[in-house]
Amino acid sequence: MTTLVHDTSALHDAAALRAVYGAFPSGVTAVAALVEGRPVGLAASSFTSVSLAPPLVSVCAGQTSSTWPLLRRAERLGVSVLGAEHALLCRQLAGPSDERFTGVAWRATPDGAVLLDGASAWFDCSVEQEIRAGDHDILVLRVHDLYAEPDVEPLVFHTGTFRSLRTDHPTKDHS
Repeated sequence: MTTLVHDTSALHDAAALRAVYGAFPSGVTAVAALVEGRPVGLAASSFTSVSLAPPLVSVCAGQTSSTWPLLRRAERLGVSVLGAEHALLCRQLAGPSDERFTGVAWRATPDGAVLLDGASAWFDCSVEQEIRAGDHDILVLRVHDLYAEPDVEPLVFHTGTFRSLRTDHPTKDHS
């Protein structure tokens, strides 16, 4: 049995917090919409289901994000659950905003939600509620439409790297 070390200095060290938070594997999503006619988006690994009735999901956005204030203005947001082949795309979505959609295959719904090709699931959402929480905002999103592609394996982020659910299928992350 491992004993918990009561050294609270790690609670004030962002790198230590990231390392421990990163022990929890998560899927990775792209949150995107058309803003002034062009796709705008960000990568988020904090996606989770919230409610079945009404259908709600959530993601978190950093309060220092320059992208979230743009997305907030959109009528609808697309949330694409990235597939195992999207490791490089995820890094691109976290990079410079003017290059995030370069070479990316996507489509927009009539209401402006941007959905990425090759995703394992898509959600067409609107902002239901924003909750300030520390240095992030929790974005509760109402789901208006959704679709899953069960044959597309999801991208998994764990301990700072992308992983596959299948041991015989490595992800393509060349970072």
